[in-house]
Amino acid sequence: MISTIEKLAAYNVWANDTLLRRLDEIEASGQEIPAVCLRLFSHVLNAQAIWIGRLTATKSPVTVWQEHTLAQCHALHQQTSKHLQQLISKADEPEMNRQIAYTNSAGESYVSQVSDIFTHVPVHANYHRAQVALRLRENGLEPINTDFITYCRELTAAGQPTLSL
Repeated sequence: MISTIEKLAAYNVWANDTLLRRLDEIEASGQEIPAVCLRLFSHVLNAQAIWIGRLTATKSPVTVWQEHTLAQCHALHQQTSKHLQQLISKADEPEMNRQIAYTNSAGESYVSQVSDIFTHVPVHANYHRAQVALRLRENGLEPINTDFITYCRELTAAGQPTLSL
């Protein structure tokens, strides 16, 4: 059976790759990437790093709204997107059902199930990637389509299964 969470993790890697390629194009064309776009995408990648830290009981190398350059976004994407995907692909049923306790950036304590976190991260990223697309358009720049179904269509057109792990 195809795991929806694994599919979302693979999609998240693709969507982050796709957005980074678009930001690279903007920069290469001599246009300026709106600061708000880098801020929002930095937050996406920071959140991934923070959740990985919580899941693995390690300290996050970043804070929630820490801002990065485009080059730093590339590096953080390389450190976090595939790592998260690997954590998901290796998770068995006990891991998916495991509860973790953590404190959020506002200092509030929570307990969450690992499978809920694995679902949250790509959904959260999608929310902010959509904000980046809106801000690009508001600044006269063409955004890219990072819809989940676009990812699935691209894989199908390339003759690949829609779960690419």
